[in-house]
Amino acid sequence: MSTRETLLRYNFIINRLRRGPATFDEIIDYLKTKSEDLDYNLSISQRTFQRDKQDILSLYGIIINFDKSTKKYYIDIDDTTDENQRLLEYFDIINAFRFSENISKYVHLDMHTPLGTEYLLDLKDAIEGHKLITFNHQKFYENEATLRNVEPYILKEFKNRWYLVARDIADKRIKTFALDRISLLKITNVTFPEPTDFDANEYFKYCYGIVRLDDLAPEEVILSFTPKQGKYIKSLPLHNSQEIIVDNDSELMIKLKIFITYDFIQELLQYGVEVKVLKPDLLAKWINEIHSNALKRYESEK
Repeated sequence: MSTRETLLRYNFIINRLRRGPATFDEIIDYLKTKSEDLDYNLSISQRTFQRDKQDILSLYGIIINFDKSTKKYYIDIDDTTDENQRLLEYFDIINAFRFSENISKYVHLDMHTPLGTEYLLDLKDAIEGHKLITFNHQKFYENEATLRNVEPYILKEFKNRWYLVARDIADKRIKTFALDRISLLKITNVTFPEPTDFDANEYFKYCYGIVRLDDLAPEEVILSFTPKQGKYIKSLPLHNSQEIIVDNDSELMIKLKIFITYDFIQELLQYGVEVKVLKPDLLAKWINEIHSNALKRYESEK
């Protein structure tokens, strides 16, 4: 059996059990159907399935449990990390499209410029190997690229863009670089010790997205959304710190603890009249001034 078939089988087993518990025979039937649909041999024995369970745990961190009373296998979604959940989402997308001869017949994708994802694998290897890297980086507001020498720490995704978080050797500061602004990437053979003063979860704990300013302190933000917009905010929280204060037919009121950055202000502005800033007063004042200036601009053009 090919490596491709093996990986596909892992994915189909996971997908079947994410839909609900299943006996071994039900898993076999599901794999048989997929084999016929895709013209692959995905059938396995009970012994191979036991090995697959271990491989799935090793590769994806997903535990396949067995309920002796029902004789069914199942995945406890609550035990699956957020990172592995995202990996499963990517696998779902890839497998949904990989066998389509003409994707455009079934799927309409947003058009965008390359996002630098061609560097993801090399950067992951450099991070795991603690290897210094060099690259050219060009900021949006600068005409020329600059050479960077950095210690790569983590990769971060935000709004369909990928970023590298690294310590710049020149000034020893931790910075974030958009992958689509990187060119001429080179992984050196020079290694660096694992950082003891950087924790990604703590570093981004109060951030909205990827912007963090060392001279800012996180603030308590209270927002009031209309009931309609509130449904979206509940299903896709603005931030990990989001807490619901009020949820009724009149409003959804939430509380956040977050750095008030330009990116966060831009996020609030996109909701227009669907949101009102209740706290802090300075943020409410900024949002009010921006909306007022926008209205003046339109009125001046009449």
